[in-house]
Amino acid sequence: MTYRTLEFKLEEGIGLLTLNRPERLNAIDAVMLEELNAFWDEMHGRQDCRVIVMTGAGERGFCSGLDLKEASNMQGGFAAEGISGDSIQRGQLRFSGIVEKMRSCPQPVIAAVNGAAMGAGLSFAMAADVRIASPQAKFCASYINIGTGGADMGSSYFLWRIVGWGMAAEMLLTGRVIEVEEAYRIGLVNHVYPYEELLERAMEMARRMAEKPSLALRMTKDAISIGLNSGSLRDTLRLEDRNQVLLIESLYMAGMMLAGAPPESQKKDIEKG
Repeated sequence: MTYRTLEFKLEEGIGLLTLNRPERLNAIDAVMLEELNAFWDEMHGRQDCRVIVMTGAGERGFCSGLDLKEASNMQGGFAAEGISGDSIQRGQLRFSGIVEKMRSCPQPVIAAVNGAAMGAGLSFAMAADVRIASPQAKFCASYINIGTGGADMGSSYFLWRIVGWGMAAEMLLTGRVIEVEEAYRIGLVNHVYPYEELLERAMEMARRMAEKPSLALRMTKDAISIGLNSGSLRDTLRLEDRNQVLLIESLYMAGMMLAGAPPESQKKDIEKG
């Protein structure tokens, strides 16, 4: 698929997704909104892509959130149909849908935060499995700063799970900017690397992930995602037990086939033949 606001490169099972509107700090306009939805839809069925690294073009912006200059074009087409609850909801669902698709896609996602991650950009970073950042990175739950609710695009779900209840409440209620040193201290990012090294460090991590068995990689992400919502330790343990049974069985079957021994299900047919 050809994109206007995104770049995607796939090499040896690792996909590099770049938000590509550097002149606007990679803010989301109407085209990017549709392209991000289409991209994550496509990833759900891509067997050749094992891990995704997500970053922004340029040195200043990962994603600065909604492009306010383009906002009227995105919220369900206000100019054509006027502002209404229905049109606003349609626009809102296009944004929140991206976050849901990021979490449900089978590939682990590494966010290489190269600059400002504001509003929706913060939500994209939080929806990734791992976050690394350059010294230029900064983070802000800026939703409340533009007069909307401080909880948007999964922020009230992800943020307190990552940084704790009190810090999440502070970020959402004040909309203050978190510099990269503080982001590292509170656990919002895993590592901080010089800008010149950031992408290569992300790719190194992606390669380590991609070396793992494909099914194990996907089921581990699935377990992590379900664990975020698990109601109890027992539920989590049963999910992990199920995954291990399936993976151990698949390893056993693969070993049997490599050794030239037929699976149990084929033995009777062989004996009859």
